[in-house]
Amino acid sequence: MFDLVLKGGRVVDPAQGIDAVLDVGFAEGKVAALGTDLGEAAQMRDVGGRMVVPGLIDLHTHVYWGGTSLGVDPDDYARFSGCTTLIDAGSAGPGNIHGFRRHVIERADVRILPFLNIAFPGIFGLHWDLNFGEASDLRLLNSRVALAVAKEHADLVVGIKVRVGGGTSGATGIVPMQMALEVADAMGLPLMGHLDAPPPPRHEVMKLLRKGDILTHCFRPWPNAPAASDGGVELDVLEARARGVIFDIGHGRGSFGYQTAVQMMRNGFLPDVISSDVHLTSIGGPAFNMLVTMSKFLALGMPLAEVIRAGTSNAASAVRLTDRGSLRPGMLGDATVLELEKGRFSFHDVMGEALESDTQLACRGIVLGGRWWHG
Repeated sequence: MFDLVLKGGRVVDPAQGIDAVLDVGFAEGKVAALGTDLGEAAQMRDVGGRMVVPGLIDLHTHVYWGGTSLGVDPDDYARFSGCTTLIDAGSAGPGNIHGFRRHVIERADVRILPFLNIAFPGIFGLHWDLNFGEASDLRLLNSRVALAVAKEHADLVVGIKVRVGGGTSGATGIVPMQMALEVADAMGLPLMGHLDAPPPPRHEVMKLLRKGDILTHCFRPWPNAPAASDGGVELDVLEARARGVIFDIGHGRGSFGYQTAVQMMRNGFLPDVISSDVHLTSIGGPAFNMLVTMSKFLALGMPLAEVIRAGTSNAASAVRLTDRGSLRPGMLGDATVLELEKGRFSFHDVMGEALESDTQLACRGIVLGGRWWHG
């Protein structure tokens, strides 16, 4: 007997190549079966006319609520964004990940896994009216300390985060990234690299990224954009993808532009992962949440299956999680119930450019650990 069965939904699971009307059964916290007429369950939910997808994974969030200035409440955010796993993109550093773990991660219902920021205090100076880049002062970066804390929290930390650019590393340039890569290499973990306006220039960052490392804000507006002036894709970006660098959207307040996105996609360069970069100053727009960000890519013409893949199995693979991202029996019992709402929607990028659409993804329910959690 199943604990829960979602009955009659359109199951879209790109990792398995499934797009069909099926029931999904959950038992003992895991996906137990996919099929028709699965039989008895302690709880049945009719999800006919809606989509059932693997639990959404937002690869770039900031959910150290109360411990950093930019954090948002993880459970509140998960409920309206349809997410079952939130990857925190370096809100905490070696000096405060202990508090993040005890006071937020261990108390939340939603699953949270962090990148450890190479900077000791994490992202501590981002707010509406100020922005102090944590990598702009090398006194805040210590590779030995970061490595020791990453080892201490090895059961939790999924990678090392560094922010470089004029607004985040300033005069220190590429040095924080070099330090972060050294720690990531010692841990055998991926690096997530943030790049904003120069310095450093994009090509200096791209040449350092290794196979499995993640470039977030990958469709950022000019300058340091990946879109070339001749209408193509910058060579260093193509070379990075060829060697296995992962390209993540990380929308945020200033890091996603339609002009870049259209040019990249016209050249066949789709993002590997779609993520929101939700935080205090982006949750009210233009990013809003994971589903709005995914809806923008539907409006840009990205196929539905690829949009779902970019928020499920590809996101799981980026941080080497093999227990989620699909509804394959035996995986974690996480699922998101979605509706393709019809209407008139206007989606904005960080430059204020609008994109009109007649479709928007909306959350209609969340299964977490095999139990109906929200909806």
